[in-house]
Amino acid sequence: MFPGALLDRFAERRQAAHSQDPDGFAFRASGLTKVYGDGAAAVHALRGVDLEVGRGELIVLLGPSGSGKSTLLNILGGIDRASAGVAFYESAELTAMSDRTLTAYRRRHVGFIFQFYNLMPSLSARENVDLVGEIAADPMDAVEALSLVGLAERVNHFPSELSGGEQQRVAIARAIAKNPDVLFCDEPTGALDSKTGIEVLRVLKDLNERLSTTILIVTHAAATAAMADRVMHFSDGRIREVVTNESKADPADIHW
Repeated sequence: MFPGALLDRFAERRQAAHSQDPDGFAFRASGLTKVYGDGAAAVHALRGVDLEVGRGELIVLLGPSGSGKSTLLNILGGIDRASAGVAFYESAELTAMSDRTLTAYRRRHVGFIFQFYNLMPSLSARENVDLVGEIAADPMDAVEALSLVGLAERVNHFPSELSGGEQQRVAIARAIAKNPDVLFCDEPTGALDSKTGIEVLRVLKDLNERLSTTILIVTHAAATAAMADRVMHFSDGRIREVVTNESKADPADIHW
């Protein structure tokens, strides 16, 4: 699906950026907790989470609503803070960063994909992706990013002229236009039917395998776990089990 020359260029850039960091971890966390509120009304979203995520891994975080998956994603993504514990992105301690440093971290390293596309309806696909250029240090050209997700022929279409799957792919293009090292995906197929959801999962798989992008996917769809390197099962704010897939399923073989 992806143009080879583009992928080679972006992959080389990522490899060069990591050449001085030999440990291979994108994320490490120890004892992460998150409490919302106080006293009897307090909600314990995370209850002491330990994890390691290798650079270039595709991880699925699986569990029911309220189990802590999205909270963990938000802390690792630098848009929420832990109540206790430590978390690192490579060698940098996220939990010790100032608000300003977290903003720089998100701009330089992180892309977010959510269940709802959050596209600007009055802007074309190209213009929606171009918005990233205002905050990213070294953004891709919007047409290049849209080409990576198979939408080179739809760059001038507005969201109302695109299918749900195409809108989600525009949202993915917007996220990857920063050439992020990490993609955080919170229910990226939650608003899609199975057919269009599979198209989105294939894009994520290709980004992971061909660009070595580290990807964390939060989902309720248990079948999605089959395409991951590892699956982290969440319950009551804890990781209850981590399963390694010896062989990964192709998105075309996933049904929910």
